[in-house]
Amino acid sequence: MGDFITFLGNNLADFWTYTGFANATVGHVVMLLVGLFFIYLAVAKEFEPMLLIPIGFGMLIGNIPFNMEAGLQIGIYEEGSVLNILYQGVTSGWYPPLIFLGIGAMTDFSALISNPKLMLIGAAAQFGIFGAYMIAIEIGFDPMQAGAIGIIGGADGPTAIFLSSKLAPNLMGAIAVSAYSYMALVPVIQPPIMRWLTNKQERLIRMKPPRVVSHTEKVIFPIIGLLLTTFLVPSGLPLLGMLFFGNLLKESGVTRRLANTASGPLIDTITILLGLTVGASTQASEFLTLDSIKIFALGALSFIIATASGVIFVKIFNLFLKKGNKINPLIGNAGVSAVPDSARISQVVGLEYDPTNYLLMHAMGPNVAGVIGSAVAAGILLGFLM
Repeated sequence: MGDFITFLGNNLADFWTYTGFANATVGHVVMLLVGLFFIYLAVAKEFEPMLLIPIGFGMLIGNIPFNMEAGLQIGIYEEGSVLNILYQGVTSGWYPPLIFLGIGAMTDFSALISNPKLMLIGAAAQFGIFGAYMIAIEIGFDPMQAGAIGIIGGADGPTAIFLSSKLAPNLMGAIAVSAYSYMALVPVIQPPIMRWLTNKQERLIRMKPPRVVSHTEKVIFPIIGLLLTTFLVPSGLPLLGMLFFGNLLKESGVTRRLANTASGPLIDTITILLGLTVGASTQASEFLTLDSIKIFALGALSFIIATASGVIFVKIFNLFLKKGNKINPLIGNAGVSAVPDSARISQVVGLEYDPTNYLLMHAMGPNVAGVIGSAVAAGILLGFLM
């Protein structure tokens, strides 16, 4: 009987060493709480639920404590584990182009085609990327790491993942979570900046209704867009190529099934896998570092700079436009590529000052331009730094 009790005790002791309770650290608890907070924001506040729920739940999965010396092959950083295999879509950079394919198939570029000068707003907002890049170098990051961090200012999660997988794989988890966090917080971050940088007269500017864009223009746009952007920045081809291909599937009118697949089941599947694995990559032992804190601070700064740059650019641009052609600076925030949330914010803030002034369609121009702009900026950084 004594031997059996000893045997049972030893087995229970061994079992205890495999439990999460025995292997938990303060870091695990912190990251589990962060994951729960992300889920709360998605469910209670409806902040980007399609992103924050997979990422938040991924944080829970990635931070369940286990005995890392036992060779269980369950962690995302353990070669051969299921999570590790799924995570290769992030580390190898093939999830982001597939996301861009879906974005292209969902996006209507009519607002941009009808008023091409709105492209300049999308370009101006990318200053947040290069501003954060310079600041990151000043505080000690090397140029490749700084480039990967700076792209957070584009408010484009797939682009941030794609670029960081090439330039700074060791920082990818923090960069990806930071990028998606600030995308989700667009309704919180942007309105105060927009109000602070504009006056009442500017907020009441009415823009001309966008002209009707022909089917031919819509078909030609992705072809011309691909040739112009990729001849200028060939290194952006994986993202830009898939973006414009997806848009051609949509606008051609003869590949509806392919466009529906790209904009529906395909992008939904990739979003689930990307969000879950990015969340799981925040394993406390790898994620909770001083560099991660710096990245989150720089990410916030780059997003603020990008929003302010778009608004300020419109104010300056208006000095050179005739009275009837002026642009409402409240759409300057939409130059970041958080589609369509930042365009919605332009509409919401505009309606606060004039309930009959609808800015959404105008804001969609710089918004989709921001998607192109962030991919071009990533290509520029990749071309110069690789």
